[in-house]
Amino acid sequence: MLTALSERWKARLHKIIFLEHQPESGEVFLKQRRVFTLPSKAGWMFLLMLLILFISATNYNLSLGFALTFVLGSVALVNVFFCFRNLAYLHLDTGPAQAVFAGEETHFTIFLINRRKYQRYAIWVGFNEKNAPEKAVDIAPDSRTSIHLNYPTRSRGWQAIPRVRLQTWFPLGLLRAWSTWLPDARALVYPEPEEHAPPLPTSGAPSNELEGQGGNEDFSGVRAYQPGDALKHLAWKQIARVDPALGGQLVTKQFIGGAGNDILLDFSALPRTMNLELKLSRMTRWVLEADQAGLQYGFKLGQENYAPAQGPAHRDACLRALALYEL
Repeated sequence: MLTALSERWKARLHKIIFLEHQPESGEVFLKQRRVFTLPSKAGWMFLLMLLILFISATNYNLSLGFALTFVLGSVALVNVFFCFRNLAYLHLDTGPAQAVFAGEETHFTIFLINRRKYQRYAIWVGFNEKNAPEKAVDIAPDSRTSIHLNYPTRSRGWQAIPRVRLQTWFPLGLLRAWSTWLPDARALVYPEPEEHAPPLPTSGAPSNELEGQGGNEDFSGVRAYQPGDALKHLAWKQIARVDPALGGQLVTKQFIGGAGNDILLDFSALPRTMNLELKLSRMTRWVLEADQAGLQYGFKLGQENYAPAQGPAHRDACLRALALYEL
């Protein structure tokens, strides 16, 4: 029975402290009931000092002791007002989160918007977790400030932003004003690329290259390097004779013939005994290698079937399909 009562009180306390239980979309306003204030460690010591001063002044009937006690008490009351006002009535918003690979840190952008006529000082922003790093910021009147918060990732898919905590001890450090916010923001996490993946699969659909337009059969000479040329086609022997840093030009091997093949990255072609996450990691590595080499590649994963293409849009579409596969 005591356990049930304890859980009930914990739930009630959680409801009081965390007013929002679902992610909040759009701009959020920190109204008065969302900002909480408690004395800091220095504040408790200050209150103890005021109590000792008051008792001493009462015992010895010291007028100056009463005056000092009331002056310090007035300072504490003024501190309460300024500390609360420093955090309350802020507007909060989030920006787009950049996609990352599993094992890297997501980068969330938090916007603090001050639409009041006074400046706010030393507002600390971080995730509401123990020992989570925080960043301090000052906000000028009628302005907005952005803060970038990083959070580690462990698995692919959508990574929701954790609860954000805002707090301040301004101006004297005697009081802590704080609030929490659960924004509706998330970042896409791609599978972690396999470190030692096998070479790109060379089997694929025959390309329709015409003779003389860059096939892969017979060597016909070299030409000036163009962005997008595969690294394996660079004429390294000719490049070694010149120093590109001193004005030497990169050159690429040129072939004739139309027997080139488009690369096809087919998930179903991987061994069935392989772990699912390892398959996705290998496909991720192949997508990155093909994109870096400027190759055209097709992509098949379940219901996703992309025709051979290249470029950032094609790469991101393939990585997104890998990140959300069977989730």
